[in-house]
Amino acid sequence: MALCLVTALAHVGLVFLHVAPSNVVSKRYGQQVNAWVYPLFEQNWRLFAPDPDSVNRKVSARTAHTARDGSVQVGPWTDLTALDESAIEHNAFPSHTSQNLLRRSWTSYVELHGGDDVPRSDRAVMMQQYLRNIAADRMAGLNGKPFENIQLRVVTLPVAAPGTAADDRRAAAAKAETRLLPWWKVASDGSDRN
Repeated sequence: MALCLVTALAHVGLVFLHVAPSNVVSKRYGQQVNAWVYPLFEQNWRLFAPDPDSVNRKVSARTAHTARDGSVQVGPWTDLTALDESAIEHNAFPSHTSQNLLRRSWTSYVELHGGDDVPRSDRAVMMQQYLRNIAADRMAGLNGKPFENIQLRVVTLPVAAPGTAADDRRAAAAKAETRLLPWWKVASDGSDRN
């Protein structure tokens, strides 16, 4: 009971320091506060000023395994977004995690990496590891086959405005952008292998 109380108070204190205006304590312990808050307890104001997506993103992953003879076996693409959507489609009470984990991790990745997939900060490296681990965990849970590398592909499709004619929707779909990320080293259990 005491441990739960101490943990809850520490959490509230650290989140408060994160969202409060800059002060002596938050400046001095900023690194520790950020280590606690990101990526699981990130705070933003989108609840009050939502910024709905104007695109649909399909995140897919594939794995690679080096066989004993040295040949590399690359698996097929697996649509992780479709797996998420099917998990929440008939769920009356889907969790926030199952609805937003992959989408938010991708959005944060793009915000911190831009278009070249080169991390320029410790937070960018952390978000890259976070996204990689989410994908690796999901791929490991699908077929149980070992793999050492994972690659992501993200297809971004513009959302047509409501009431748009079918021809205009097809034209919007033709503007889809595909982004192929580099291969990342992972353990088949989803853990980091830097």
